[in-house]
Amino acid sequence: MTDTRLTPANGRVAAERLRDLVRADRYVQGEPRRVAVPVADLDGSPGGMRDRQLLWGEGVTVYEVRDGMAFVEAARDGYVGYLSEVSLAEARAPTHRVAVPATHLYRDDDMKSPDLRHLSFGALVTVEAEGRRFWETPEGYIPKPHLRALDRPFTDPAAVAQLHFGVPYLWGGNSVLGIDCSGMVQAALLACGLPCPGDSDLQQDIGREIPEDEPLRRTDLLFWKGHVAMVVDESTMIHANAHHMAVAYEGIDQAILRIRAQGNGEVIARRRL
Repeated sequence: MTDTRLTPANGRVAAERLRDLVRADRYVQGEPRRVAVPVADLDGSPGGMRDRQLLWGEGVTVYEVRDGMAFVEAARDGYVGYLSEVSLAEARAPTHRVAVPATHLYRDDDMKSPDLRHLSFGALVTVEAEGRRFWETPEGYIPKPHLRALDRPFTDPAAVAQLHFGVPYLWGGNSVLGIDCSGMVQAALLACGLPCPGDSDLQQDIGREIPEDEPLRRTDLLFWKGHVAMVVDESTMIHANAHHMAVAYEGIDQAILRIRAQGNGEVIARRRL
């Protein structure tokens, strides 16, 4: 059965590449756009529940705009949904990502100038010029230590996950304002240049299965039904979870016992990147 999360079709319109695969009133190539707000909810239906979030500068393909809502496909992972038309702007190729938990976009290359936007880890920007202390972008200035060139990815997904320690838990969240388990894993992998889908059930295909008799190691992924965590060391994991309502460290053995006791079952997969 077609996964609607990854199928850019809603009956009225579908991506041209799906012409012989799904039924729609019309098929279009779509128009490239980028997210022009710090965080945008990506809803499963117009005005419906949030499925995921997109960050400043991330690219989308717009297939339809109807009643102020854009039907889009996210460039980072192919996730499909609806977001507000006013949250989008003309497409622009990014050059850098925010590489610290959060930063500000300033009006001038001066830390005392008005701050214009709060940007989360993972937000994408286009650097046009380099100053002594700030990068210049079309929308303003960002402190140089806060950005990392896209051609210089991180190398340790667990270290990226650890940058999110303490971030509040938010169902469907993808920013340091709020994040969920799969959002944290995706942020960690994408920052390291590794492809990663948006939801935990989709992430179970990442890497290879780890045999039960093989010890866990850093960056391994543990899956329960509807949940994922990343291994920090042989006895500790980090995960965004509703028990702590935050990104938290937890002993692996203790977490397995706790999750089983609260009725959420056993570990169903162990994957190595």
